[in-house]
Amino acid sequence: MLDKAHHILKHTYGYDAFRDRQAEIIQTALNGDDTVVLMPTGGGKSLCYQIPALVREGLGIVISPLIALMQDQVSSLQQLGINAAFLNSTLKAEQKRQVAAAMHNKELQLLYIAPERLMQPQTLEWLQQFEISLIAIDEAHCVSQWGHDFRQDYLLLHHLKERFPNVPRMALTATATPRSQADIAHNLQLDNPQFFISNFDRPNIRYTVAQKNDARKQLIRFIAQHKGESGVVYCLSRKKVESTAAWLCTRGLTALPYHAGLPAELRAHNQDRFLREEGIIMVATIAFGMGIDKPDVRFVAHMDLPKSMEAYYQETGRAGRDGDPADAWMIYGLNDVVQLSQMVAQSTAGEEFKRNERQKLDALLGWCEVTECRRQPLLAYFGQTQTSPCGNCDTCLTPPKTWDATEAARKLLSCVYRTGQRFGAGQVIDVLRGKDNDKVRNYGHEKLSCFGVGSDLSPERCSSIIRQLIVRGYLFADAERYGALRLTENARPLLKGDESLLLREDIRESLLKHKKIRKHAHVSDEDSSLWDLLRACRKDLADENGIPPYQVFHDATLMEMMEMHPTTYSELLEISGVGEKKLDKFGDAFLDVINKHLLSEG
Repeated sequence: MLDKAHHILKHTYGYDAFRDRQAEIIQTALNGDDTVVLMPTGGGKSLCYQIPALVREGLGIVISPLIALMQDQVSSLQQLGINAAFLNSTLKAEQKRQVAAAMHNKELQLLYIAPERLMQPQTLEWLQQFEISLIAIDEAHCVSQWGHDFRQDYLLLHHLKERFPNVPRMALTATATPRSQADIAHNLQLDNPQFFISNFDRPNIRYTVAQKNDARKQLIRFIAQHKGESGVVYCLSRKKVESTAAWLCTRGLTALPYHAGLPAELRAHNQDRFLREEGIIMVATIAFGMGIDKPDVRFVAHMDLPKSMEAYYQETGRAGRDGDPADAWMIYGLNDVVQLSQMVAQSTAGEEFKRNERQKLDALLGWCEVTECRRQPLLAYFGQTQTSPCGNCDTCLTPPKTWDATEAARKLLSCVYRTGQRFGAGQVIDVLRGKDNDKVRNYGHEKLSCFGVGSDLSPERCSSIIRQLIVRGYLFADAERYGALRLTENARPLLKGDESLLLREDIRESLLKHKKIRKHAHVSDEDSSLWDLLRACRKDLADENGIPPYQVFHDATLMEMMEMHPTTYSELLEISGVGEKKLDKFGDAFLDVINKHLLSEG
């Protein structure tokens, strides 16, 4: 059966060979065995379940958590000539009947469906009348309560084992720690699943974390490096999403807002523009992104801290899916630390869950403050080892300096203690620096022995010290007391003079080495005219067919056309990513462009 899988890969998808462990995963599914597949975004997860579903007899079911994800995948499959459909709330009654008819006529090959709809008793009973080839559970981290995007509906999916006892199940995700991996297999009740864990590394992504000072100016300086390119800017709140998008528009950029509070029609419209047009910046909450298959997102920027390393990895993974250079840029400050700590503390979840969330936040904060290669601890978090520094992160490109903060930290900790461990960072800093204001006088803090002992420290330096003391566990921002700073047991030896402390020197962002890596540096001046013609042809075909440009062909396919100059059907079919269906549909247009260009170059 693997021979048939290779045939589909070549003639339907247009690729000569499987990547990494795809062939092993597909063979395991063809054997009828359960699998857990961890593969980074852009690594080719979808082929792992699509091809065995096409090879085995019957209908493949794909469980997908978001409407946008289903629609994008189904549209891409239809462009390949694969009979795929989805069932969700966007379909009218007649469209649902058409899907059902196609299933009864054995015309449908893949059906995408949300877990909520699938697990309704009537849906399960209806599906049991069909021969099912495979069940794929996409975004499977949603089944783990220790993951970053737990969804209650996923917990019911273990019933699929009873309903479809001889059907292989495949759980797939881009993001899961070893603990979450075990949780996925257990909660889905997979039968002796084989685990296929690919390398989590995305070497084309450059990671940068900077301290937040003037957030908007920092953002616009960063985006200036990506002029005319598509990107995503994540913000924590809906209000900030809208204000940031509006502000970017005043700076001459095309920025669109996206969050769950916007009307569904507007969200769909903005998402559609992001997928189809070039140079669009989507400013969004975490409601945006899962399942978005746009390959040429050149940057992901975080204006606020995400909730965990898993969330950060998932969100930054939306950049550079095509393998070309991309940036993951984030700024954060003391307020982010306090705000997220408060969100965890105020959660109505149980204590064990809140403790787990605090641990995940602590891991992210610790990663933000590292002074050596960022990629090594990022991969280590997911259970993988990289022995050498990556050379493609801010700490590798501009190694941060440290300074002896022992005395300054003692003064600050003493100030927290003498003000009664009742106040947030602002009041503590005012007392430490000897600032004479009404709030200081109202509490009599100007009379304390610690008043003004840190007058030589700037407010920015004080905030940096507090932030790093919280991250290192010397201080605790008590969310139940509005962020009041409290000493931890770890502070005792530092206060007593039994230990010293080196802290990270915050780097002024202007000093960071921003090496501009052009998206297509390998397009020579000689080839640029053909490159532009091919891209224009793709855009025209995409508009004509009502699909995003990447569903016509990815950049890598156009790049190969530019380099190889195919002039016949047979030559074009040899280009990676050109399958028989797309050759029939789009081949003439691209051959016409190439032949006319060669003739003009004569």
